[in-house]
Amino acid sequence: MGAYTAAYERSISDPTRFWGVAARDIRWRTPPDRVLDDGAPPFYRWFTGGELNTCENALDRHVEDGHGGRLALIYDSPVTGTRRSYTYRELTGEVALFAGALRALGVDRGDRVVLYLPMVPQAVIAMLACARLGAVHSTVFGGFAPKELAVRIDDARPKVVVSASCGIEGSRVVPYKPMLDAALELSAHQVNHCVILQRPEAPAPGGHAELTRPRDLDWDEAVTGAAPAECVPVAATDPLYILYTSGTTGRPKGVVRDNGGHAVALRWSMENVYGVGPGDVFWAASDVGWVVGHSYIVYAPLLTGCTTVLYEGKPVGTPDAGAFWRVASEHGVKAMFTAPTAIRAVKKEDPQAELLGAYDLSALETLFLAGERLDPDTYQWASRALDRPVIDHWWQTETGWPIVANPRGLEPMAVKPGSPSVPVPGYDVRVLAPDGREAEPGADGDIVIRLPLPPGTLPTLWQDDERFVQSYLTRYPGHYLTGDGGRIDEDGYVWVMGRTDDVINVAGHRLSTGVMEEVIAAHPAVAECAVIGVGDELKGQVPRGFVVLKSDAAIDAAQLRSELVGAVRRQVGPVASFKEVAIVPALPKTRSGKILRGTMRGLADGREVPVPSTIEDASVLDALRPILRPTT
Repeated sequence: MGAYTAAYERSISDPTRFWGVAARDIRWRTPPDRVLDDGAPPFYRWFTGGELNTCENALDRHVEDGHGGRLALIYDSPVTGTRRSYTYRELTGEVALFAGALRALGVDRGDRVVLYLPMVPQAVIAMLACARLGAVHSTVFGGFAPKELAVRIDDARPKVVVSASCGIEGSRVVPYKPMLDAALELSAHQVNHCVILQRPEAPAPGGHAELTRPRDLDWDEAVTGAAPAECVPVAATDPLYILYTSGTTGRPKGVVRDNGGHAVALRWSMENVYGVGPGDVFWAASDVGWVVGHSYIVYAPLLTGCTTVLYEGKPVGTPDAGAFWRVASEHGVKAMFTAPTAIRAVKKEDPQAELLGAYDLSALETLFLAGERLDPDTYQWASRALDRPVIDHWWQTETGWPIVANPRGLEPMAVKPGSPSVPVPGYDVRVLAPDGREAEPGADGDIVIRLPLPPGTLPTLWQDDERFVQSYLTRYPGHYLTGDGGRIDEDGYVWVMGRTDDVINVAGHRLSTGVMEEVIAAHPAVAECAVIGVGDELKGQVPRGFVVLKSDAAIDAAQLRSELVGAVRRQVGPVASFKEVAIVPALPKTRSGKILRGTMRGLADGREVPVPSTIEDASVLDALRPILRPTT
């Protein structure tokens, strides 16, 4: 029995023992009296009776263990030309000081603090400062529209909001303070204070945003004279943060993360999933506003004693498509984590990977990709360009860490392009048919996770147990519904084919648009693509394709359409009825890189759909509207 199989079977057959052993890597103020509290299903709690402090585990313990001089955080900002490094000792001092500033503003254990910040060190410092006090942070992606920010403020009801005068998106300066002011005008809940980080790039005179006194104070004012705060022990089951994700009703869902299970699971994942240990440099090229930023920019690397990289830039344009390789080279990154869409952007601008040759990537061992489905063509391109393992894995905001992955630190598995590999220990992954019966190997169905979910996953939604049950646990009792469809093959590999609403019904045949996208993405001229199902009077639904060409593509549009239609017909079958392909300059995406297929589908069906608050560039969607609009 291999290391993976042994660990996985232990985690499913005896989760209490498995996670009890993993919990030894965490410093507890009071050890838990129960590893798994399963007394009130479908609600489960991990490490009940235990007390700890997440910030202490991420910072203070490393200093106390003699590693205060080790680099904890590297800030690299090509958009401002700024770089700064913090040792564990320095970062601990900064966090303790800002925690003291928050305490002086009345923030205590259990209070909420909303963070509306760009990718700057102060975002990491503020998150850890909240954890130090036992306060609950809710980080909102910097630049979210005022209405969306107001909804989150009303739901979390924070005492304090921490923001900045501006953020920088590529070459564009985005003023944050006016949006925060507008959000506070819209929100029913009124905060006690706002702490504003003044950045010199802000457009206001002198580079400073206008403060509303006495409510507002700037960051430097807040920390001047503040007394450093010590770590406050909290219950393992107390919330660490709330992270809002989109809801089908338009009201965001506040995913809750607890302190104990989160610390244990993330610490375990770094060495066993990512193959990274204390002192290694880890870089998640994401944003602190997303779950990847929470888990793998801030908490997991620091809990492990790694050096984490905070990058304020883009995969292309800051200054070119070699930006990622430059960061990995200069900082000696051992493992890198980003989204497939970022690699596709690099591939589009530098299809031959010529810029990569200028950098020494000898320290880089693995590239991890997640956040959306990794199509085989992107996998093959990255594998050829980097000549090292490219590892797909799959997880969600709700789970907080990988569900399915290739456990590089535990036992590296063979890669099957198109599959994120095997269930991670702790996750009892099943595929169920619509009638609730388990699907045969290779048969498609709904991907679910049998309860209990492992530590680190959401125990509920913020102040809404009923919605938690209705959203995730009702469709298949005893199971968590992931919302993704796919299959498990004879070798136990999971194939995630996309959200279940991306399965279309063509003349009674259920077909995955993800499969068609695989075929289209394999064409040498295609940089990225999307396939959506649109209403059809005769067939119910038919697929429509949208493709973005590589920068060096030289092909006639009619020829490309013919080749793509022919390829789908050969590889998926005539039953797909794939006949329409539009060549577009860009696809509408969220800021985290996910293509807005649902929004495109709504427009194509002639429905009025709101522009999502998470959209990266609304002008891309506006340009697509005439193409998407149904013909009469």
